[in-house]
Amino acid sequence: MKPIIFLLPIIALTLGAILYVLSLKAATEKKVFKRFIFNVGIIAFVLNLVWELIQTPLYKDGSYSISHITFCALGSVADSIMVLLLYLVLALIFRNPFWVQHVKWQMITLVILTGGIGAILSERRHISIGSWAYADSMPIIPFLNVGLSPVLQFMILPLSTYLLSLKMMRKKINT
Repeated sequence: MKPIIFLLPIIALTLGAILYVLSLKAATEKKVFKRFIFNVGIIAFVLNLVWELIQTPLYKDGSYSISHITFCALGSVADSIMVLLLYLVLALIFRNPFWVQHVKWQMITLVILTGGIGAILSERRHISIGSWAYADSMPIIPFLNVGLSPVLQFMILPLSTYLLSLKMMRKKINT
């Protein structure tokens, strides 16, 4: 393993920490915000892990072995970090740590498009460096040459995560 492999995760975690601190400062109910972000992280991990396991047959050498499930769990941690980063970036852009409470169709469109574009870029990178390969059963998006399932994953799960977290916290969020 080359040390460079840790560069992107270190950048993502550093950026996430900075965005978290900025959003926390802007939150009027800091304890509620901390709990909300915790919920987003946990829900994102669970939803992404379930999705990863369901789509396992769509990848070459995909199996339900301990090593593959561990690989999926590690990927789900990375996906959770990206879901959190997206939320925190949007909190900064919308100048509201609880922006999802006032979600509008433009915000929904932005989350879906950002998730889709991010997934396309990520898939192209991982396929090109050989992190994984698709089985013949994976539906491929024409012209983009990436799998439909992972792109849908990041178009659907971030917003679903935010809305589920909001639903769990509804009675505690007053902003």
